[in-house]
Amino acid sequence: MLESVTGLLLMVRLIDKASAISLRMIGAFLLIFVATACASSRGSDIPYDVAGFGEPDAPSVTRLASDYRIAPLDKLSINVFQVDDLSGEYQVDLNGNIAMPLIGNIPAVDRTTQELQEELKVALSEKYLRDPDITVGILEATGSNLTIEGSINKPGLYPAFGKLTLVQAVAMAGGLDEFANPKTVVVFRQVEGKRMAAAFDLTTIRKGEDPDPEVYRGDIIVVDGSSTKRAWRNVLQSIPLVNLFRPI
Repeated sequence: MLESVTGLLLMVRLIDKASAISLRMIGAFLLIFVATACASSRGSDIPYDVAGFGEPDAPSVTRLASDYRIAPLDKLSINVFQVDDLSGEYQVDLNGNIAMPLIGNIPAVDRTTQELQEELKVALSEKYLRDPDITVGILEATGSNLTIEGSINKPGLYPAFGKLTLVQAVAMAGGLDEFANPKTVVVFRQVEGKRMAAAFDLTTIRKGEDPDPEVYRGDIIVVDGSSTKRAWRNVLQSIPLVNLFRPI
């Protein structure tokens, strides 16, 4: 009798074990089936095989404008034809000058390369060279920066060499942070010796209801928001929301 009971229990265990193995096999089969079905279907809403999906635009190259004006700490390349001792790289100091052999300090800041070429030609022609051939170029425009502050992900100084709009500048600084007020973005600018400011609404600009204004080196862009420093908030609250630069 005992042997019969033991055999029966052993048989039950074998059946349970076989059932478990079968269930695992069925589950594995279903997973393979589902994976195969998904792999053969297009689940995305993005269209496939679009006939008009041509080549991308050529990458844009950032160039300095022809009327770019030299700024402090810019690095210049100056070549005086057949005079190696005067040719080389020169950095504009914080006072806006470059120091050259023979002629000493020459003001360079706020001049174009063409204007500086003429100035150097006059200075060298007075005592040292007859009709010198001089070429001035910009190697590093380190002074071409704009400042982006306030409720922005990556506040700081950013280069502004070519044409740049307000939306592009905000994107360059990592976009607005979670506390930003996109309806109040203020641009501070020096115009005719006066500090000016204008407020812009990014929501209407992005919808195409208002133009995306161009920003320039030296501009200060401040995005309103709860993370904006108290000093900036006091200034922002005093500026009406108009897209015109007014003295502050």
